[in-house]
Amino acid sequence: MDITPTFAELRRGNEQGRVQPCPAGVFDLPLISARHRGPFHASIAVIAIGLLGGIAAHAAPSPTVDVLIEGGTIYDGSGKAPFVGDVALVGDHITYVGPHRAIEATKTIKAKGMIVTPGFIDAHTHADVFLEAPTRAERVNAAWLDQGVSTVVVGVDGGGTPDVTDYASKLTKARVGTNVIPFVGFGAVRSRVLGQADRAPTAKELGEMKQLVANAMCEGARGFSTGLFYAPQSFAKTDEVIAVAKEAAKRGGMYDTHQRDESSYTIGLLNSVKEVLRIGREAGMPVHFAHIKALGVDVQGEAPQVIALIDAARKEGLKVTADQYPWLASGTSVDASLLPVWANDGGSKALAKRLDDPLQLAKIKKAMVENLRRRGGASSMLLTSQDEPWTGKTLAQMAEVWRISPIDAAVKIMRTSLAKGGGGMDVASFNMAESDVELFMKQPWVVTSSDGSNGHPRMFATFPKKYRKYVLDNHTLTLGQFIRQSTGKTADIYGIEKRGYLKPGNFADVLVFDPKTYAPRATYVHPRELSVGVKALFVNGKLAVSDSKTTGATAGRVLLRKSVPDCP
Repeated sequence: MDITPTFAELRRGNEQGRVQPCPAGVFDLPLISARHRGPFHASIAVIAIGLLGGIAAHAAPSPTVDVLIEGGTIYDGSGKAPFVGDVALVGDHITYVGPHRAIEATKTIKAKGMIVTPGFIDAHTHADVFLEAPTRAERVNAAWLDQGVSTVVVGVDGGGTPDVTDYASKLTKARVGTNVIPFVGFGAVRSRVLGQADRAPTAKELGEMKQLVANAMCEGARGFSTGLFYAPQSFAKTDEVIAVAKEAAKRGGMYDTHQRDESSYTIGLLNSVKEVLRIGREAGMPVHFAHIKALGVDVQGEAPQVIALIDAARKEGLKVTADQYPWLASGTSVDASLLPVWANDGGSKALAKRLDDPLQLAKIKKAMVENLRRRGGASSMLLTSQDEPWTGKTLAQMAEVWRISPIDAAVKIMRTSLAKGGGGMDVASFNMAESDVELFMKQPWVVTSSDGSNGHPRMFATFPKKYRKYVLDNHTLTLGQFIRQSTGKTADIYGIEKRGYLKPGNFADVLVFDPKTYAPRATYVHPRELSVGVKALFVNGKLAVSDSKTTGATAGRVLLRKSVPDCP
């Protein structure tokens, strides 16, 4: 794209004695009529006209841009003050961001009264449920697009495949609606080498895990993720995690973690934070806390202590960041919420056998009583798996329906899950304090994430929820802070090049939303309702959402790291 005035336009303007606007970054010299200046000035004007005419002759034959977003309030992702102006797109790039100027466009979006920002970046998702779906309609990834999200991070909580090249090729061939940033996951790597066993690896096995991570990083993974709360990752000692993480560190990767304990299950929240920081220090890499929180009655109110530990590490020079979702309920499975860690040793089949053994079952149920207490009791656990007899009811309500104890009700639900092949039944657990959520949200090193997963409205509604509740209602954040936490700051943390900011030369991931109507529709009982209020969302220059409706475009790309150090 070139919006340089043509030679004829420059000459005509010069003859009429008026100043012509030069294209940004080319000349700051105004073209002034020779009639109003002496011979020297006339010569300069002629030279300038000739140079600009030459530039125009080698540029595109027409100054028309593909898309002009006109008159919106622009937040460029940097945190700078907004301004009213225009954004121009040609192909998959942004070519102009600035005050209004006369630009011809094939398509013009009138954005007066609208907010114009970079496409949102979701720092922690489980969007694979859509990205790897069999139909293109699902791969459009409407759950995220309709929130204004153009890029999702996957492979989190230790789940990322080490086969990054194959994964990227599969998504590229299938075509998806959002950009995708993959991590390699400790859970996937450990399971491939050790299965579901609760034991330390041999030297040979540790070497195999390290090689899998090294290969994945060389294939473009953004970093190394863990979910040390979940089996079989929970069986790993800290030294094992550090040894494997170093392979990602050597190749410029970051450490992203669902830490070992966000509550008081094992080592406790504060000790778990210390473990994360130790891994970062000893592996020599930036660390990122996934969905940071203080979960459960035992640790509510500990946000200040967590923040103090992180701030101290940052002052020492360790790069530490975090993401967070704006909900008071976490989302996971009944199994992960209530089972003791040891019960998962060996996987689903081993768990089923333990539940059938009266002595083992009694031991499991005793541990479940304490875990249920940590979560705030049976009334705090909303069962959210779809199309089940318990959908939309609490564990306490189902216990009353079945006339059994809440623990027995949970075991019954787990047995149903195992009979269907495992995987767990979804639950939204109301276990966080508003004061902790808001305090974390205000930290300069925290960005937005959904942790979007089945059975929780955060998959479909996180970004508008954060905007409505914490910008408009609670005034926890300003609009500028919300946008910064959802765009440029996230791009900086993950090293995403040419995205997260509205600037010429960057990729055309651009969001236009209506500040009056942008809102969530999903609830805990109906978690799959699409959000509204997005006037337009472009992904790599293609219109993905128009007036709160997806267009069917699948212009997303897998954003692999390039020029990775210490690789063949």
